[in-house]
Amino acid sequence: MSFVDTLRQWDEAVTCADRQDWPEALSIFLSIQEPNSKICFDIGCLHLRNQDLDAAEKAFDCSIRKDEHLAVAFFQRGITFYKQKRYEESSADFQRAFKALRNNQLIDYKALGLRYILYACEVLHNIALAEAQLGNWENAQKNLAKALDYKTEAKLSVIDRALQATLKRKLFKLVEFPSKTLFKPNKHYVAELEKKDYLGKAKVVASVVPQDEFSGFAPLQPQMTLFPPCCCFRRALEGEAHTVLFEFVPETSDELAVVPGNIVFVLQKGTDNWAYVVFNERKGLVPYNYLEPTLDISLDVLISTFPLYCYPISQPEDNSCFVKIRFTFNFAVSVPSGSSYVVLIEKISKKLNLNSTAITLRYNSDSRGKNLIDNNTEMEDVWSRAEDGRIILWCTTKEVSDGKPQKEVYLVALHSYNSSNPEDLSLQEGDKIKLLSKVNQDWLEGQCNGNTGIFPASFAAEVPMDGQ
Repeated sequence: MSFVDTLRQWDEAVTCADRQDWPEALSIFLSIQEPNSKICFDIGCLHLRNQDLDAAEKAFDCSIRKDEHLAVAFFQRGITFYKQKRYEESSADFQRAFKALRNNQLIDYKALGLRYILYACEVLHNIALAEAQLGNWENAQKNLAKALDYKTEAKLSVIDRALQATLKRKLFKLVEFPSKTLFKPNKHYVAELEKKDYLGKAKVVASVVPQDEFSGFAPLQPQMTLFPPCCCFRRALEGEAHTVLFEFVPETSDELAVVPGNIVFVLQKGTDNWAYVVFNERKGLVPYNYLEPTLDISLDVLISTFPLYCYPISQPEDNSCFVKIRFTFNFAVSVPSGSSYVVLIEKISKKLNLNSTAITLRYNSDSRGKNLIDNNTEMEDVWSRAEDGRIILWCTTKEVSDGKPQKEVYLVALHSYNSSNPEDLSLQEGDKIKLLSKVNQDWLEGQCNGNTGIFPASFAAEVPMDGQ
């Protein structure tokens, strides 16, 4: 069965599940000839929902066999064993799930298509319960005490109640996976299943000018060298482009630190599910299930991935200036040299799809007023800083509503976050963060301790203004 056929049936199955047609969903899942790890997991969840524990166990076995790093699959198989009263095997699987968390407080599976967060404290909670069922009350108390070190505020009461129960030699409630939650296929891939008019209007698919709207045919134009012939970009293209889904913290010198959103190139994939990748001219090992193949790469991504090599080498012939913008990602726009502030800000506004009033430009990353570029700035001074038709500016944004900036929003860091990317913002648990913008549903831009950068949205929560 082809990947397209598998994707189509997977999408049909989860659609049936969304409308709670569980028998039809399971029927479609079982008809998939070569299910991947996520599909096997979904099959196991449906069997577990039907209380068909033997079939659920086999499905989770298959999911783990295809992806031995899928912590949530170990967690679900541990629940299956617990319901079968096989408490030793249940405890062992919960321990494997905890090991797969790699000392992190949680894994958010949203990027993989599963709306579920697996918390380390809940895994330890279930280990304790399995040990309590075996009569190992001391082990149960040790695991619950350990769970307190991995606690989050939302989960603290669950751990406290379980700890109180063990002190009285009483059992407590199992933390279960939500029965209606399934892995869903990548929505971008599903969108590609729709029929396309491949003979329709001609369209630019690559341009040195972002969002170039030219279409049609024209005589051959003089070509511009975008990349040096031996730059790291060409070396990286020896591999296959992938997007990083989860933060990976290396434990050995052979491993490579990456965070969600990074674009890496897989040079080699081993049979042990580890991939040898290149990122920012550095090479190392990353778990392959932390990555997702990237269908195409835009100019913006190339510039942000290879910032030293993505400027045009030759001077623009039409007296244009290439302005590289340092934002949560790096991108470039082309404007006539000597342009007014209005022309420049409108070009950037169109690129970011934001109102120009929400955009602030600066000469550098310093947030002090003297570096501000606005309608009162002498643009001759701006363009005088350009070298060889190129200039770098810094950009920040604010959300707007009805043309007026929203009130300032402050967050508090729920967990520590160590950045491995220049654009990231390092956080310590309890830090106060000034929210600057929402990059997307998973990432925020903020300011903390005098630094500005992006960080995972799940690592912070909003606090009232008087909580500063």
